[in-house]
Amino acid sequence: MIRNPSVYVVDDDDAVRNSLRMLLKSVGIPAVAYGSARDFLSAYHAELPGCLVLDVRMPGMSGLELQEELNRLGAVIPVIFITGHGDIPMAVEAMQHGAFDFLQKPFRDQDLIDRVQRALVTDGQNRSALAEEHQIAERYESLTPREREVLALVTQGKANKVMAGDLGVSQRTVEIHRARVMEKMRASSLAQLVRMVMNLETRKA
Repeated sequence: MIRNPSVYVVDDDDAVRNSLRMLLKSVGIPAVAYGSARDFLSAYHAELPGCLVLDVRMPGMSGLELQEELNRLGAVIPVIFITGHGDIPMAVEAMQHGAFDFLQKPFRDQDLIDRVQRALVTDGQNRSALAEEHQIAERYESLTPREREVLALVTQGKANKVMAGDLGVSQRTVEIHRARVMEKMRASSLAQLVRMVMNLETRKA
């Protein structure tokens, strides 16, 4: 089941929280509001798409502490911080820890909407990339040990004849393994196959 992305507003100020939720809904963006970081964490699941609009200063768990917890959990949700004038150093720290953007109060409604829309696009792209990585990893796991050897040699740019010599098999056997590798990895070209292997190596690093 594919869920529509939502914006999660976390702010301890009732008026701010409700006005942001109504603003987003007025432009057709679903929004859910929480009065504390703990309330948000207890309801949030990493598979839920969207973005987070988060106040920096809150009693209990602060916005920065919530961001740290989300990072620890491996959450990919983009975070937009709302900051007061004196919170700029904190906003810079948040950006260094992977925040998507920050808005200084007071801000124009359109500025928030623009940032939220960009964050939702980024979240969709991130989730698509993660899904593709997972699928590539599953395809790789379906390869036999010999097919993995062939894959490694293919992506090094070695010709079939050279691979046959390296593996001690016939060139025809290499061709059969190579075709199976392309089929199982669902690669339409050598360039695509190389990109898949690069993605796998990056993921393992």
